[in-house]
Amino acid sequence: MTGTPLTRSEAKDLTRRKLIRAALSILDEEGEAGLSTVKVAKAAGIAQSSFYVHFKDMQELLRVLAEEGGERLRSSMREARRKAREHPGDLDLHRETFRIPLESICRHPELLRIQIRARHDPSSSLRDFATETAAAYREHHAADLAALGYTADNERDRRRLEMIADGINAATNALAMGHLEGRYPDLDEAADILTALSRGALRLLRATSNKPVSEPPGPSSRPVSEPPGPSSRPVSEPPGQS
Repeated sequence: MTGTPLTRSEAKDLTRRKLIRAALSILDEEGEAGLSTVKVAKAAGIAQSSFYVHFKDMQELLRVLAEEGGERLRSSMREARRKAREHPGDLDLHRETFRIPLESICRHPELLRIQIRARHDPSSSLRDFATETAAAYREHHAADLAALGYTADNERDRRRLEMIADGINAATNALAMGHLEGRYPDLDEAADILTALSRGALRLLRATSNKPVSEPPGPSSRPVSEPPGPSSRPVSEPPGQS
């Protein structure tokens, strides 16, 4: 029995998805230097000329890879923060808000490296996109902090929320890269450190806020103020390397 033939639109979308998956796989294995239209088209099983039906050039394909992955990640992070906000005493839910981005970065680290380089390269065609992406993470995180009850009614308070969001996001990126470089082998320990940093920032906001706010997660049997020692948990290889 044969399947129903794909419509022209469905076939085009399927080819586009094949190109995206092929590019992501090459990026994970070889880094940006390994990407070329020839290699991506071959890995996707299509003619090189067909690549340009879907993407203007490799830079556009890289932008789409980062854009789609970023949208999914921001959505997952915001949902995790919402759950943590609804259960302020559940420290595991707070930790989960950091496990999610740590694991995502480690699955496809080159996407983050490309965006960091692009933000600081005036000649990069991806610079504006990378800057806008960083702003989206900052704004969403700041909005989620405000949702806890921290005031953002004036320029100073909004600036403080954004500074904390930027700082936590930068720390998340740094610890994920440290894991990939072998300096921080346990991602759960990295999540504990980020949770401690976040709770400290929340205490600062609470101390300077005139509004009642939700308490940060309470103490648990494994306090985040004291990073855990060597863990008996097996540490998996960094994801995304196939």
